[in-house]
Amino acid sequence: MDRLDQLRSFLRVAELGSFTGAADSLGLPKASVSLAVQRLEAEVGVQLLHRTTRRVQLSADGAQFQQRARDLLDDMEELQGMFRRQTSQLKGRLRVDMSSGLARQLVIPHLPGFLAQHPGLEIELSGTDRRVDLVREGFDCVLRVGSLDDNTLVARPLGLMQIVNCASPAYLAAHGTPRELADLADHALIHYVGTLGQRSPGFEYPDGAGYRSLPMRGPITVNSGEGYNAAALAGLGIIQVPRLGVRQALAAGTLVEVLPQLAAEPMPVTLLYAQRRHLPQRVTAFMDWVAGVIQPELSRED
Repeated sequence: MDRLDQLRSFLRVAELGSFTGAADSLGLPKASVSLAVQRLEAEVGVQLLHRTTRRVQLSADGAQFQQRARDLLDDMEELQGMFRRQTSQLKGRLRVDMSSGLARQLVIPHLPGFLAQHPGLEIELSGTDRRVDLVREGFDCVLRVGSLDDNTLVARPLGLMQIVNCASPAYLAAHGTPRELADLADHALIHYVGTLGQRSPGFEYPDGAGYRSLPMRGPITVNSGEGYNAAALAGLGIIQVPRLGVRQALAAGTLVEVLPQLAAEPMPVTLLYAQRRHLPQRVTAFMDWVAGVIQPELSRED
């Protein structure tokens, strides 16, 4: 049994949590599957699976190894078929990360059409507001909103996301509608930070030469987009948020735009992926598709 077969055996055992189940699904004797995993563990020098009489489960090292093994087998399948498979016959697994708001509002609603075109693809979609480590966590690509801080990745700019200042009608009824920057002295800002404990810069506004921040009081600090919008809807203060994320609330009147002349700096939207000589077709196809979904919602960079 070669190394690729060893990897297939290991992955099937890890997925099913059973040597017997893996052997049945692969059409192999249980002893062959067990030997393949043992040889693989001997070659990599760590225990990949914890075995008991009742269950089989991944070790911590095995969980990391599983991710890379999947990537390797997916790439090998694509390599073997690169001259006989058309784009419409893409196969394999994609791991993608993006903000929860983009995933919910734009990407997931359009996914059925993409997967109908490529039924051989499986997508693992991480919708999180934290900044993942693309390489360490094994993502094929990341859709990032905001400034970039990693120049080791390949960046594909998609455009700019416009920011809007808004608050709930109930909040404005209680505190008045601000008309100019000085009015914010009598208002509260809902603070958004990447990690709780960080200091919020305050209310961002243009000053003619660039953008500045005005420190503001506020009753609540959040670290997620969902919490940010929910706090505004609850009447806790003013938020500065991508227009795309609140356009339904603005249309419904549950949030109201304020200070349109003091909109914060637009946020760049970028696709990021690791440096690779030959990017898998499935990754290229997904990035082209997701760019087509998102770019109509963005403004162009100057």
